[in-house]
Amino acid sequence: MDFIDQIQAGILKDGTAIGNGLAAAVNRLKDSKSKSKIIILLTDGVNNTGYISPQTAMDLAKNYGIKVYTIGVGTNGVARSPVSRQFGQMIFGNSRVEIDEKLLTEIAKATGGLYFRAKNQEELKKIYDYIDKLEKTKIEVKVFKRYSEEFRIFLIPALILLLLIFALKKSILMIKP
Repeated sequence: MDFIDQIQAGILKDGTAIGNGLAAAVNRLKDSKSKSKIIILLTDGVNNTGYISPQTAMDLAKNYGIKVYTIGVGTNGVARSPVSRQFGQMIFGNSRVEIDEKLLTEIAKATGGLYFRAKNQEELKKIYDYIDKLEKTKIEVKVFKRYSEEFRIFLIPALILLLLIFALKKSILMIKP
């Protein structure tokens, strides 16, 4: 309940905080007992906001033995993107799109991962499939099955028929000696 008091309403600012995102992922994985710890960093831009530098986050990942696979998505150039106007109204305008491939390659190499470039959805799927083949860790999974007993549906009609047979044997179908 204490977390509810910390919720802040507002609008997210435009920007890409690669360092913050990577550091948050490292924080979640640092205590993992898994043999293979990886982060897939998917970005469509250049680090231009945030309070943790990508290099600092990269060093954290390296120190904790976490591989970072970086994926730059989209194309360089101009793309339509939402832009907020003065009174909060959102419109679509053309924005310059750049992907810092040098930084993404550096992060991947330093942590033992790889850098990939995906210009469309099909390429992205192929990249995920490739990473999936590289990283295999057996984990023990406990499966719980919840059974729902359905005998009641048949029990009530069966009891009614049994009572009906019993009643008929004692009355109409009664055999006289």
